[in-house]
Amino acid sequence: MERDIKKLVAEMTLEEKAGMCSGADFWNLKPVERLGIPQVMVSDGPHGLRKQDGEADHLGLNASIKAVCFPAACATASSWDTEMLENMGKTLGEECQAENLSVLLGPAANIKRSPLCGRNFEYFSEDPYLTGKMAAAEIKGIQSWDVGTSMKHFAVNNQEYNRMSCSSNLSERAFREIYLTGFEMAVKEAQPKTLMCSYNKINGTYASENKHLLNDILRDEWGFEGYVMTDWGAVANRVKGIQAGLDLEMPASNGVNDAKIVAAVKDGSLDEALVDRAVENILKVLFSYVDNRHPEAVFDRDADHAKAIDCAAECAVLLENNGVLPLSGEKKIVYIGEYAEKPRFQGGGSSHINCSSVTSALESAKKKGRAVDYVKGFLADKDELDEKELAAAVEAAKAADIAVIFAGLPDVIESEGYDRKNMDMPGCQNRVIAEVAKVQPNTVVVLHNGSPVEAPWADDVAAILEMYLGGQGVGEACDRLLYGEVNPSGRLAETFPYHVEDNPSYLNFPGDGRDVSYGEDVFVGYRYYEKKAMPVRWAFGHGLSYTTFTYDNLRLSADSFNDDGTVTVSVDVTNSGNIAGKEVVQLYVADQNGTPQRPVKELKGFVKLALAPGETKTAEMTICPRALSFYHEGLGDWYAPSGTYEILVGHASDDIRLRKELTFTTAKKLPFVVDSATTIGELMADARTAPVVGEMMKKVSETFGMADGQEDAGNALGADPKEMMEAMIGGMPIKSLVSFAGGQVDEDELIAKLNACVK
Repeated sequence: MERDIKKLVAEMTLEEKAGMCSGADFWNLKPVERLGIPQVMVSDGPHGLRKQDGEADHLGLNASIKAVCFPAACATASSWDTEMLENMGKTLGEECQAENLSVLLGPAANIKRSPLCGRNFEYFSEDPYLTGKMAAAEIKGIQSWDVGTSMKHFAVNNQEYNRMSCSSNLSERAFREIYLTGFEMAVKEAQPKTLMCSYNKINGTYASENKHLLNDILRDEWGFEGYVMTDWGAVANRVKGIQAGLDLEMPASNGVNDAKIVAAVKDGSLDEALVDRAVENILKVLFSYVDNRHPEAVFDRDADHAKAIDCAAECAVLLENNGVLPLSGEKKIVYIGEYAEKPRFQGGGSSHINCSSVTSALESAKKKGRAVDYVKGFLADKDELDEKELAAAVEAAKAADIAVIFAGLPDVIESEGYDRKNMDMPGCQNRVIAEVAKVQPNTVVVLHNGSPVEAPWADDVAAILEMYLGGQGVGEACDRLLYGEVNPSGRLAETFPYHVEDNPSYLNFPGDGRDVSYGEDVFVGYRYYEKKAMPVRWAFGHGLSYTTFTYDNLRLSADSFNDDGTVTVSVDVTNSGNIAGKEVVQLYVADQNGTPQRPVKELKGFVKLALAPGETKTAEMTICPRALSFYHEGLGDWYAPSGTYEILVGHASDDIRLRKELTFTTAKKLPFVVDSATTIGELMADARTAPVVGEMMKKVSETFGMADGQEDAGNALGADPKEMMEAMIGGMPIKSLVSFAGGQVDEDELIAKLNACVK
């Protein structure tokens, strides 16, 4: 059914149009019954339906329907499996259709700037490329059922402290390269029906009234076609929001802001055409749902619970293993820690799901008849050490062949609304792990957490399995992984530093409450640790398997390319072990041209391969000029200098197996304005100005020559005298060099001549 949206908007009164720009209540959009515009409902997500009955708040204080909790984004990103995430999205989309929900609020694509952000469990990664690919996959899956998504929180919302008013202050380069790229990729690859703007300010301007963000970048540059809604209560100035490109305010303002829109149009301070644009954006999305209902859709909670188990098994990361895993049914095993029977599997706040069913690892083991004893050891929700429980855990561990400790972070530590105070696990848990490890060398730790933790006991245990917040099927998934029914295939989507103080944002996070400086700029996560050559506990991309993989025959479809080209990277991967498994092949690009302030390498591709023992498959990934580029603020565009780049392929960011060089040539010219402070080094590095400077240097060589003793001194130090002189002169500005020329060079004439060269 083809709708004439513009005609429909033209038939609406100004008051109806203004009303359409805000919700009817907390979860519904306003209807206009006389024109056949129905009321539609939205719901919190992004890893399960949080559809609330009746009037409700967005922080989860009132009941919502029974639904299926899939793994949170901290877990799904660790799968590095876009196909799995798209299929999970398809299930969520069908559930939405069955429950009459027009938009699922998610996924969340904010970058994990600091491990202390209270909402990191809901975000994918510290890396924008991985974030973009995973977000796009989930959006495609959900929207395949003609249900909208609302990718959030747009943008630079990387902390919970004063998130509703604090200004995130950062360079345009960091803004583009790190904090917007994931959103950009998802918009261009998947076209989410809506985007949700964040509460915070960006360089002093609220996201909800930031025209640079909502219009110039999102619509004009990226081609976004849907509508922009607020996070709940994120409006600062409603009229400025309309002018900037904010379409829908949620929740309802009870008519207060609707009246402000009407008044502004009537007094001429707001162009009614901008209101029409907002309403058109909203109605296009609304009718894309209304006109494409799926009566065949069902919400089969049992079937979807089984899918949630499968997803959780794909997401887990085997961090350490000395061979103790997988477990054998012939061994005497004891489970320790209350998470064994009461798993932590989701975070707190607006994404909290009222689960239809929850499976624990202990319950799963008993159902399968596994010989497992259980000692509580410590409580799941409190940091309280019970000496009797500790003693019982130690004695049980002594008597067993293997001790499996289920540990993690309590609900109260990770939630929307506030940040973590540190990276510590509860002290009682660390104590139990340490004491058990002293008496039982075969100690396995299973982690349930939404973000990195410090692990002072990591070198003393036999294996560590990171389950993250794996959704309501986490217990059954954990059982399959521990006993080898499933081979772990997850890889870390974030770095685990040794200490929180190692994190690049540590000195600036979370700011003073009004402003937070992103002083680390583009050096977020592994980009920082690698640039600093700083050891970490577990690197980005790290993850072990019960089998091994070999890499061979790295090849490029071309050894060089230019602005209009692409290059296909191929590598053969073999399962060299005797167990079927999955390998995540990771591709990184390194700028070899000495470009200032560039990371050592950056992720630009990945493929997950399922391989039988002895099987070989070829992973193929394509890179384009953007994969080589950084955002050049002077150019106002992406730029990769002509020169050499290295293509790196491997198992993790710290485990590169193969590499090849690639040559790139660009026709782009950087803006270059010469003034008296421009250095000789800058001029000599540019092919357009180097000849002019060369001639000038001939004129001043006698005045600024090397004394006889300098050459001897350079030789005595083992240095190249020419290199010494070039280094000295390279940093000298024109104004200083002219003074050495003894009147032989006219500064104004030289600057004019050089600027003529670079026009």
